[in-house]
Amino acid sequence: MQHFFETNQNEIINSLIIFSIFFVLQSIVRYVIRRMANSKRKNKGRVKLIGRYVIVTFFLIFLLIEAFVLGVKIQDLVVLFSSVFAILGITLFANWSILSNVTSGIVMFFSFPYKIGDKIKIHDKDLEIIAIIEDIRSFQIHLRKNNGNLVTYPNSLLLQKAVTLIEKDAIDDLH
Repeated sequence: MQHFFETNQNEIINSLIIFSIFFVLQSIVRYVIRRMANSKRKNKGRVKLIGRYVIVTFFLIFLLIEAFVLGVKIQDLVVLFSSVFAILGITLFANWSILSNVTSGIVMFFSFPYKIGDKIKIHDKDLEIIAIIEDIRSFQIHLRKNNGNLVTYPNSLLLQKAVTLIEKDAIDDLH
């Protein structure tokens, strides 16, 4: 065991440094996301979800850097990543709408001007939806219409359509 530590001392120290940097960075990013979410009054469930997305991304980057520290050759990683990306490419092409909705959910977290409880009007070509935002999830937004019906609207479509915030005074005018 001691021989292992003596021969791999540099790799172990570098791995510990990278792990420490990863831990500090992910803590900082989580703090920044929470602060931003609190300032914009975002839903706690959405904050946790976005935090998980960011941490998984950081972890994958950490694994890539760690592979280089442990001496994995670039040629080996190229073979691995080309195989993984081929499988992912086929899978994501088959599930393109799911990927676009998740990506839209992340974009909406950082830049969507409406929040839960706001009444909005979605201007779609075939129909107009007037409803209150009940929940914003990873794949879709839940809207409650005046008649009590729940409408789930895909995040990717919501970013593509014109949306109007209906002010409290205007709500009374609609009835």
